[in-house]
Amino acid sequence: MRWLIFLLAFLFINSCTGVFFHPQSHLLKTPAHNNLAYQDIYFETADGIRLHGWWLPAQNENLGTIVFLHGNAENISTHINSVAWLPANGYNVFLFDYRGYGLSQGQPDLDGLHQDIEAALSWIRQYQHASPKIILFGQSLGASLAVTSLADSAHREIIQALIIDSGFTRYRDIAREKLAKFWLTWPLQWPLSLLINNRYQPLEAITRINPIPVLIIHGTADQIVPVQHAKRLHTAAKAPKQLWLLPNGKHIQSMNNPAIRQRLLDYLRHIT
Repeated sequence: MRWLIFLLAFLFINSCTGVFFHPQSHLLKTPAHNNLAYQDIYFETADGIRLHGWWLPAQNENLGTIVFLHGNAENISTHINSVAWLPANGYNVFLFDYRGYGLSQGQPDLDGLHQDIEAALSWIRQYQHASPKIILFGQSLGASLAVTSLADSAHREIIQALIIDSGFTRYRDIAREKLAKFWLTWPLQWPLSLLINNRYQPLEAITRINPIPVLIIHGTADQIVPVQHAKRLHTAAKAPKQLWLLPNGKHIQSMNNPAIRQRLLDYLRHIT
């Protein structure tokens, strides 16, 4: 029985790592499927990885630029609906795939993804069509990456606001929660979680974001990342900050709600 427990624990911790990175190389659609004008963008990281993204220009007016960091699974083609509505409301959108996702080269790992985000911010800083009002918006894994990247970014002064949707406090926190749900690995949740990279901690990094405004969005019915993560992040963050808890909201579903979209537009106009 003991060998079975450790075998299952080993398999679980490896699948837990897979939860953080579950890329898909094939793009299922382009922004044209959403009737959006777009430009394919290729740029390079400091360690020589070529990344791919899309530039969606604002329609009618240019109120700002949203840099979007997607979640852990698939690629930008399956996450675009979270931001496809923004160009019609006056915002440019730059969304890109991390290394190993979509058309981007390489293999995903936490250190590499932080380099990817820094390269994206460097690119947007130099792009002549980007508005000087730049907002960093991340969902799920992208939300937590946004926090830890921005806290130490050489480009943080260009960011007018940070929006995090369905983010988590620490990678080890999530690992422990998943291990605790399985009776065979419940006794091993603490030692096994120590195998998770602990270098990047959103709960600590969010204390270093101010004076950049922080907006935290989270559904109260999120079963992937429980709402307690949002509450802890909000408590740790320094002003200016806001916490929007969405009743019965599920994981990264906030932007499907027209009322939340309008509320976000009102927020963006106010802070920028």
